[in-house]
Amino acid sequence: MTSAANRHRVVALLNAPQSPFELACAAEVFGTRRAGLPDHYDFQVCAAQPGPVPTTIGSPLLVDAGLDALTRADTVVVPGWQPPGDPVPAAVLDALRAAHRRGARIVSICTGAFALAQAGLLDGRRATTHWGRTAQLAAAHPTVQVDQDVLYVDHGDVATSAGSGAGIDLCLHLLRRDHGAAYAAQVARHMVLPPHREGSQLQYAALPTPARVDESLAPLLDWAAARLDSRLTLDTLAHHAGLSSRTLARRFTEQLGTSPGQWLLHRRIDAARALLEQTDLPVEAIATRVGLASAVNLRRRFHTALGTTPGAYRRTFGSPGGP
Repeated sequence: MTSAANRHRVVALLNAPQSPFELACAAEVFGTRRAGLPDHYDFQVCAAQPGPVPTTIGSPLLVDAGLDALTRADTVVVPGWQPPGDPVPAAVLDALRAAHRRGARIVSICTGAFALAQAGLLDGRRATTHWGRTAQLAAAHPTVQVDQDVLYVDHGDVATSAGSGAGIDLCLHLLRRDHGAAYAAQVARHMVLPPHREGSQLQYAALPTPARVDESLAPLLDWAAARLDSRLTLDTLAHHAGLSSRTLARRFTEQLGTSPGQWLLHRRIDAARALLEQTDLPVEAIATRVGLASAVNLRRRFHTALGTTPGAYRRTFGSPGGP
């Protein structure tokens, strides 16, 4: 267990009417103790005015900490802001700016991006919010580069997520960044969620025609994920699924928002990350195990995906002495 002095302090800044779900996205990832997993975070909520905070479901949340809690935060989460676009109190904006200047990581979920934008923390930067509010955010803050086609945007010091559920995607991403892919995958497994979702939020912007049960890609994905060391081409996948290559590619786009090739590459990079964290295997052996053929290819793909090398990643997240 991480000592109390070394745990990362996450503070969620609430605002009435607060969405319990958006708060729960952060609380479940950063505030839940899980048997058998290291405890890295302390989680707290605060509000501009301590006391009962009305919620979108009617029942208030009792908050006993004020804005001074942000002065001790390592990460500040704004889990939605209602109504989006309404003026944010000056004291809240000042507290967010001060926390950012001090070095705290500032994170928004869904419409929380509107508060970050009013604080000037998104000026000249890419950001996202719920797909139904991206046009409003762009119109109100023309210096923000609003991206409606992503689940989250992370600049390191400031991060924004798309609508509600994408807050979980962002929080799990931050967990991977803080403590590695294997730890984040364990937390996601406890939550009965994938470590990360494919595609963008635009696949949720309109109601799609539901796929029939027999059109689900899940069996094929499980089959392929267990054979990453094999040569898996689009034709191979299509043959196993009993589909034409064109039909399979279309279903990947419809159901996952990505291509078969990109899905495979992401799974292989994830598998490489886990092996780098948990074993002492040479990079060449890892490349073979995950189906990337050679150390040269693994290093190139790894750097493109993560902006670092396998060796540097292992030094940061690897377990001393391997398993």
